[in-house]
Amino acid sequence: MVRVFAPLLLLAALWVPILGAADDAPAQGAVAAEGEAYEARSIGYMFSGLYERTGIKAFLEPDASATDVYGEPVDPFYQTWGRLIMFAVCFVLFYLAIAKRYEPLLLLPIAFGGLLANIPIAEIGGPDGFLGVIYTIGVETGIFPLLIFMGVGAMTDFGPLLANPKTAFLGAAAQFGIFATLVGAMVLSYYTDIFNFTLQDAAAIGIIGGADGPTSIYVASILAPELLGAIAIAAYSYMALVPVIQPPIMRALTTQKERAIKMVQLRDVSKLEKILFPISLVVLAAVLVPDAAPLVGALAFGNLVRESGVVERLNDTLQNSLINIITIFLGLAVGSRLSAELFLVPETLAVIVLGLFAFAFGTAAGVLMGKLMNAVTKEQINPLIGGAGVSAVPMAARVVAKEGQKANPKNFLIMHAMGPNVAGVIGSAVAAGVLISLF
Repeated sequence: MVRVFAPLLLLAALWVPILGAADDAPAQGAVAAEGEAYEARSIGYMFSGLYERTGIKAFLEPDASATDVYGEPVDPFYQTWGRLIMFAVCFVLFYLAIAKRYEPLLLLPIAFGGLLANIPIAEIGGPDGFLGVIYTIGVETGIFPLLIFMGVGAMTDFGPLLANPKTAFLGAAAQFGIFATLVGAMVLSYYTDIFNFTLQDAAAIGIIGGADGPTSIYVASILAPELLGAIAIAAYSYMALVPVIQPPIMRALTTQKERAIKMVQLRDVSKLEKILFPISLVVLAAVLVPDAAPLVGALAFGNLVRESGVVERLNDTLQNSLINIITIFLGLAVGSRLSAELFLVPETLAVIVLGLFAFAFGTAAGVLMGKLMNAVTKEQINPLIGGAGVSAVPMAARVVAKEGQKANPKNFLIMHAMGPNVAGVIGSAVAAGVLISLF
């Protein structure tokens, strides 16, 4: 019996205060009348209010007063079909990151950030949304790319470059793609009415040719923040496609005999040389290109931590915990700029095409410089290693080694290719400083 009546007694105890509140309602209404009259709301009204805040309502009835993150009006197309298209784009990026393993460490968070940025009403990528706040803190200030460069420095061995300093010319030559693409972007703007790139936009697009994601993001955040999403996607996509893009270019510009050239064993590099190198690098940047000092300095600090051998805890943090955490935040922040109104514009297509041109031209310039050096120096240089001058570390070096072994199974070029590969990292940072100082 107790089990039967206990719930009834509890219900009665709860019901009495509700009835009392109903009896007091007129008095409360009188108080409300002094300020704002109480308005009774039906269940239908509340459900109607809920519908007003759904994605269905946002799709069927776009907000005519909506603005993007830069305060510009947003066309209804971008609020409806544009969002659906961007969802599809993000799913493609998920496929590339998960199924194809193309740069998953960044494409996965970028895609998820893009998915969140295109959710209506929530304004996740807006100035007050959590992705917008992350973007403001880490990308607008340039902090995230610099921290990534610290981790890159801690993971990079500059020994192959120090063992054969001539390979620095190959890394420098591969940066020609950056400046050739800058010119190409300006030509497009001058001779067509579709594109309207400024010099700053063209410089930010050109840096894709360095095949260095953090550098591309750093330059774009300063010179062309409205193109950041497209530039980041292009940079990391082409980095992932190095094994697809580079081999045809390498084979087209070299002969079978050149690809079969065996290079002499690299000399051993002393610990003192490795310690002095990052310090000297910062001094040179400070004297010659101070605008490149943030990127070069972050890279050099990470490398000094690695080579000093006295701060293993810091080295481990830079190589693992720090770079992993920043990679997550950087990817999500970049993804916040994949909103439909910023990405689905003619300039995005131009960025993707010009980025491919920049990458291909950089590869070709490095290989051609390798051919020239092989012709004018006593010591033979396999021109293939010039293709590693783009700073896609270590993917470009692996591609070179694979192509070299196809021509000569006894040819081991991986360490020789790492010289121009790491030189390309420095070269792209210096090129970024030059572009920032000029524009």
